[in-house]
Amino acid sequence: MCGVVGYIGSRQAAPTLLDGLKRLEYRGYDSAGLTIFNEEQEMRTVKCKGRIGALEEKIADHPLSGTIGIGHTRWATHGEPSDINSHPHTSPSGRISVVHNGIIENYQHLKAYLISKGYVFYTETDTEVIPHLIDFYYHGDLAEAVTQAASKMEGSYALGVMAREEPDKIVALRKDSPLVAGVSAEGNFIASDVSALLPYTRTVYYLHDNELAVIGASSIRFLSMEGESVAKEPVTITWSVDAAEKSGYEHFMLKEIHEQPKAIRDTLASRIMPGQPVAIEQINMSPEDIRAIQKIFIVACGTAYHAGVVGKTILEKMTGIPVETDIASEFRYRGPIIQENALLIVISQSGETADTLAALREGRKKGARTLAITNVMGSSVTREADSVFYTWAGPEIAVASTKAYVTQIIALLTIGLYFAQCKESMASEEIERIKSEMLLLPGKAEAVLAQKETLQKFAAETFNHRDMFYLGRGLDYAVAMEGSLKLKEISYIHTESYAGGELKHGTIALIEKGTVVIALATQKALREKMISNIKEVTTRGANVLGFTMGNAESGVWDGVANAMFYIPATEDLLAPILAVIPLQLFSYYVAVLRGCDVDRPRNLAKSVTVE
Repeated sequence: MCGVVGYIGSRQAAPTLLDGLKRLEYRGYDSAGLTIFNEEQEMRTVKCKGRIGALEEKIADHPLSGTIGIGHTRWATHGEPSDINSHPHTSPSGRISVVHNGIIENYQHLKAYLISKGYVFYTETDTEVIPHLIDFYYHGDLAEAVTQAASKMEGSYALGVMAREEPDKIVALRKDSPLVAGVSAEGNFIASDVSALLPYTRTVYYLHDNELAVIGASSIRFLSMEGESVAKEPVTITWSVDAAEKSGYEHFMLKEIHEQPKAIRDTLASRIMPGQPVAIEQINMSPEDIRAIQKIFIVACGTAYHAGVVGKTILEKMTGIPVETDIASEFRYRGPIIQENALLIVISQSGETADTLAALREGRKKGARTLAITNVMGSSVTREADSVFYTWAGPEIAVASTKAYVTQIIALLTIGLYFAQCKESMASEEIERIKSEMLLLPGKAEAVLAQKETLQKFAAETFNHRDMFYLGRGLDYAVAMEGSLKLKEISYIHTESYAGGELKHGTIALIEKGTVVIALATQKALREKMISNIKEVTTRGANVLGFTMGNAESGVWDGVANAMFYIPATEDLLAPILAVIPLQLFSYYVAVLRGCDVDRPRNLAKSVTVE
């Protein structure tokens, strides 16, 4: 859950690496550092606790000159954020320097072994064993030493390694953590994410597990762990560097909330068209395969899991197939019963989420057909799943996910319609009606974004509260879970989400005068029951912000809630896509009023590539 970057070429490495680290800071931001090979043939390392800005200030006091280097921005796992625990880490002799994203699970065993060989350790990190181990195996060939060290390491890693005796190369290695290599006329790169490379190149190579890259100023070689050459095809990144910039918005999160109409439109494109069958590329499933499915598992983490909770209802209603939704870290350890003709759908924005990848592998091992929903081409889930559905959300830089969530629901809706089409489980007229409504969603999302005053006013009235509660029934409960997560992620307010029907089973004991409650009532069949739930909490003094479909003209909501937000009317199954947008905005306004770092909330990282 860190960001690594490396460069070798004709440019000065330090400013290039610092720029890359800024673009990777969403992956971790409690410390950072660089190692640069300078003109005096010395490797110099500068690192410190804090954001990239702190590292820039330190380098300004201790300038680094040279055209080859590696950098790191950290999200601490082993060892508190501190100067000494920051990466890069070096061997005691100073001849090996390493940056690492991942966790070395057997580091204590390796550490004890290396201590017995005379090595000294100075940090609390698991990473420090890596440069020591490479140093132990180093006999003039860095790639060979890295391979030998890796054969002893258990866990996950994306590595960038430099050796004092080989100033003309960086060796990179990937296992269960993302890593790409980039090529340009002015030099070559490695990075955890293509966003770090976009100002310099759009031509990249995705490393697969257990592949090494030997990066020179004008060459890249890819090797297997056995030292054999690996042929790889370059990938051209089509989105521009502007997509990874704020474009005038105060925060990436606000920009990405406002990009949702486009993200919805792009994910629908060529798949949902009036009067034409639903089309999904790379589905790799025949109508016979789909008709044979007897059970579906949806497995994901965090926000993607909440999209899966919505997807459960969508798929069951559209296909008649029973669906089980599970948190990936729970699924993989509970010994799920996967019988014949099961489909496992995994959802991951990055395609690199460690627990979701492990669940995918567990499902495949037990015989399930697998389908991945992801936003990132070339990611691990795209290579390991039988079928892939790409969401075209574009880069998502803010740690708190927004547009990824709505496009994941669009993906699940499209899959549901495609399966219903193959199974004939829905009338063609009903499929067409839902498709028509889906095509209206971008415009309706824009209409939601245009009415912010209610949200801003309620946020201004409530941002100092320590607790807030979210209520909903059916699909609204699923959306309430996501709204609650967004607020706690970026504002640090304690929030909980509850099913409306559970109020009288204990939850209502928490309601007192002034308690803030966010209540969703977009589902037509459940509206009256939710109105009753809202009255139950307002009677006890709660301050309620309500969300429903339609407008205020009906008078149904007069006096029900303290404030109301109306989303444009749509099909009940589509309502979560529109209902979540004002919840995201409300969370954003509260966090800004509280002075929080919206894009980089404390203790969180964007891509969770470790357990």
